[in-house]
Amino acid sequence: MKRIRYNSPVVLTFALLSLGALLLGFLTNGASTGLVFSVYRASPTDPLTYVRLFGHVLGHSGWEHYISNMTYILLLGPMLEEKYGSKPLLLMICVTALTTGLVFIALFPGQALLGASGVVFMMIVLSSLSSFGEGEIPLTLILVVVLFLGQEIVSGVTTADNISQLTHVVGGLVGGLMGLWFHRRQENNG
Repeated sequence: MKRIRYNSPVVLTFALLSLGALLLGFLTNGASTGLVFSVYRASPTDPLTYVRLFGHVLGHSGWEHYISNMTYILLLGPMLEEKYGSKPLLLMICVTALTTGLVFIALFPGQALLGASGVVFMMIVLSSLSSFGEGEIPLTLILVVVLFLGQEIVSGVTTADNISQLTHVVGGLVGGLMGLWFHRRQENNG
């Protein structure tokens, strides 16, 4: 009989922590989501301000929001974790969370942000860099930038909704920069 293997610890733990945050949000009628799993401008003397800068990527507004983000994360994440390793992928998720959180509170002081879509877009762009070679630009990267990030830029300008397209774009940029940084690091070490 075959065993089930916890094959992608960072990705699976992220998905489970996000599920736990969602369930806790339901149990507390949203109080925990606002307290820990959303980022917004708050006093720098409040210790939870710093927790929220990372914790907002675990929070989701409901099942549909959670499932749409986790579908991408569970599809792309294991491949990225295998390619880059668990610690580097965790670092990339943390850098994405911190960057999207800081950009959001700087530009939208009266609003709150939650969800893993910045991480999703980081993974989308990062996965398109997986075949990056010396002196080459993968066509998949160009298409991802044009299709995914281009759509988010257009939507951000033309659509008034509760979706933070800026977070998607920032997440994608972080993914691209982190992918290039890790690629150059591997070239220099290998």
